Amino acid sequence: MMAGASGSVEEEGGLRAEESPSGGVDVWSDAVSSHAPEHLLVMVHGILGSTNDWQYAANEFVKQLPDDVIVHCSEKNMNTLTLDGVDVMGERLADEVLDVISQKPELTKISFLAHSVGGLVARYAIAKLYRHPNSTFDSKAEGTICGLEAVNFITVATPHLGSRGNKQVPLLFGFITIEKVASRVIHWIFRRTGRHLFLTDSAEGEPPLLQRMVEDYGDLYFISALRAFKRRVAYANADCDHIVGWRTSSIRRNTELPKWEESVCEKYPHIVHEEYSEEISDEKCQDLAADCDFDLLEGMCP
Repeated sequence: MMAGASGSVEEEGGLRAEESPSGGVDVWSDAVSSHAPEHLLVMVHGILGSTNDWQYAANEFVKQLPDDVIVHCSEKNMNTLTLDGVDVMGERLADEVLDVISQKPELTKISFLAHSVGGLVARYAIAKLYRHPNSTFDSKAEGTICGLEAVNFITVATPHLGSRGNKQVPLLFGFITIEKVASRVIHWIFRRTGRHLFLTDSAEGEPPLLQRMVEDYGDLYFISALRAFKRRVAYANADCDHIVGWRTSSIRRNTELPKWEESVCEKYPHIVHEEYSEEISDEKCQDLAADCDFDLLEGMCP
């Protein structure tokens, strides 16, 4: 789908795409409905990426949930702007999301789907957008993302632990000497973002940015914002990803990586392992494992 001179275009499948005044591309159903979509899905691309990276997925989401979802493909950090650093990109994304929300007062829910470095950018952005719960009496109350109910936060092949360390970047073949050299020169290619990924950005006594992002830090609510989402998922490639290792994208130590399994679901034969957090009961895990329809669309419907 491509935007025309007017900034929007209709497609035969009943989809409409429009260049947002805040930047990015909004995709929604052109079908007549009794109400406007109330659930905003923000899609964030990876390093050197663009809105085109998510176009197919955006169209598919709207086709599946035409009355419920409006998809916004972020545009503020395209191409070489992805080299400016996770923090700078996170600030831009936060401003972009704020603009989208301000233009669509009907929105009540928000979700994020991010690829590669975009997952780190989205984590930084939600830390800026987090709002504390109104109730100070309910200990179980969670906050919101800019006043909206936080539903899904999903990352795909995101280097949550950075790229520094043995076999974190499979392309370097696990050679420690090469990995050490890479950590010292990566900023020549990927500038500030490279420093953040290889944890070489510590300055003025502060720990590296990715280390700061494992807890609420100052006025940035990294963990509180994640906790606000009903569902948090990290998809990791177990093989054939030469840039982002399995360990960093699944947030685990080497000793914690599961053994290779046969496919767990006929519907999705490429999925070789599923793991649920301790907050989900064993009974809930069994129910989800038995239901092959528990996928990216889960939680998008009202």
